Amino acid sequence: MSADELEYDVIVVGAGNAAACAAISARNNGARVLMLEAAPEAERGGNSTYTAGAMRYAFDGVDDVLTLVPDVDADTLALTDFGSYTVDHFFDDMYSVTQFRTDPELCELLVRNSLPTLQWMRKQGVRFQTSHGRQAYKVNGRFQFWGGLSVEVWGGGPGLVDMLLSAAENKGIHILYETAAVSLCKDNDGVKGVRVSHRGRERDLHCTAVVLACGGFESSAEMRARYLGPNWDLAKVRGTRFNTGAGIKMALDVGAMACGHWSGAHAVGWDQNAPTFGDLAVGDAFQKHSYPFGIMVNARGERFVDEGADFRNYTYAKYGSAILAQPGQFAWQVFDGKVIPMLRDEYRIRQITKVSSDTLEGLADQMEGVDRDGFLRTVAAFNAAVKKDVPFNPNIKDGRAAEGVTPRKSHWANTIDTAPFEAYAVTCGVTFTFGGVKIGANGQVHDTADMPIPGLFAAGEMVGGLFFHNYPGGTGLTSGAVFGKIAGEGAAAATIDKSR
Repeated sequence: MSADELEYDVIVVGAGNAAACAAISARNNGARVLMLEAAPEAERGGNSTYTAGAMRYAFDGVDDVLTLVPDVDADTLALTDFGSYTVDHFFDDMYSVTQFRTDPELCELLVRNSLPTLQWMRKQGVRFQTSHGRQAYKVNGRFQFWGGLSVEVWGGGPGLVDMLLSAAENKGIHILYETAAVSLCKDNDGVKGVRVSHRGRERDLHCTAVVLACGGFESSAEMRARYLGPNWDLAKVRGTRFNTGAGIKMALDVGAMACGHWSGAHAVGWDQNAPTFGDLAVGDAFQKHSYPFGIMVNARGERFVDEGADFRNYTYAKYGSAILAQPGQFAWQVFDGKVIPMLRDEYRIRQITKVSSDTLEGLADQMEGVDRDGFLRTVAAFNAAVKKDVPFNPNIKDGRAAEGVTPRKSHWANTIDTAPFEAYAVTCGVTFTFGGVKIGANGQVHDTADMPIPGLFAAGEMVGGLFFHNYPGGTGLTSGAVFGKIAGEGAAAATIDKSR
C-alpha cells in the first residue's frame, strides 16, 4: 500500500529508536502515523542499529531493575549487587560531564522519565537483560555493578530496532523505506507535511504534525569539518551513512532555533582500520573501551590523557576527540598480561589492528608510527610512578594512581611489566553530534524567537542542549526514547487540537 492511499495525522521522519518511540507513542494516543526511512530496509534504524544497547536510567535498587528484567534467575540474583543509581546521581553525572551546561528543563525531563520510559518500552514489546557481561566484575564471589548502568536491550541495537519496528507495524504504522525527507511543507499556520524523494522522484505527503527524528550530522564529512573543526572530516563514523544532517537543515530552513554544542560530538576510540562507516556485521565491536586498565600513547610514544580519570562510561565519549588531536590522528592502547584477561569482548574480534610480543622492545618495534625510544621511556616512567601499595579494584575508583608523570593516571594504574604484551591501534570514531534544534517540554520545535513552530516536533540526536563536551554512557538511547515518546504524545495532541 502506498502513502497516497492513506491519510496521516503524524509523519515521523526516521526509523531508529527515537523515531519508533515517537511513532508508537503517537499511535497509542490515537494518531494515524507514517514513518519515513531514508535507508533501504536492510540498513534501517539509523545509529540505533549500531549501538550495543545499554540504557541509562535512575533506579533505587534491585526492585526497580526487576521491573525491566523480571526473569533474572535466582542464582544470578543471589550473587549480584546492582547497587543503585538515584535520580540525584543521574543529575550529578549530567551536570558534571557537560560542565554544567546541560539544559535544566531537558535534563529534568530526561532523568525523571528515564525509568518510566523504559518500563513503557517493555510494555511495547522491548526486552531487556542485565549487563553482567559489560558493567559488572566479580569480586569475592559476587558481581558488583559499576558506572550507573545495569541493563541493556536484548540483542543490542539491532534487537532494539527490530522489536520497536515490529511493535510499530503491529499497531498499523506504515513505514516507507528508501524515502528521504527533502523539506518541510509549511504555511502561515505551521508545518503541514513533508516533501519526500523516493529513487529520484519527489512528492508531497500531507499531515497535521511532523516529528523529525532522523539523526545529527555525523555522517557528513563536510558538516563535521565546518562545525566540529579541522580534521573531523578524517574521523571514522561508528554508525549509519544516512545521518547527514538533513532533518536539522529542514528545521532550520523553516525558522527553527539552533541549539546546543554545535562544535561538540560523542566520539570514541575506534579501530584505526575500521571502514569509513559502521559495519552491521561487526556492529559496535570496533570500539576499544578497556583503556582504563592500560595506557594510551601517541606517535611520539607519549601518554596524552588520564586513562583512569573516571569509569570509562564517563570518559569514552570525549577521548575520541583527544585521539583525533594527536599527530596522525591515531593512538595505541597498551596492556600487559596482568589485565589482558579483563579486556572487553571487542578486543577479541577478527577485524582488529593488534600487535603482541613477549617483550616491550618487541612490541615497540611493531607499533607502526610510534617513536620506539619515546614509548620505552614512557613505559619506564609510568611503571616507576604506579602506587603499588594501593590494591587494584576495577569496581570502584580505587585510587591506585600513577603520580609524578604527566598526565597523572588517577585510578587503576598497573605496571606494564608482565608478558605477554598487547597493543591496539585506534583512531577517532564519531557517534553523534551534540548540536541540534531547540525543543520545548512537549517536544515541539521552537523558532528563532523562541516560540513553538505549529506542527513541528523533534527527538533523538536532533535535540540540542542536552550534551556538551561529553556524555554519560547509555544516555543516548534513553534520551531518544524519552523525547521520542514525548514528541509522539505532543504530535498526537496537536492533531486532536486541530480537529476540534
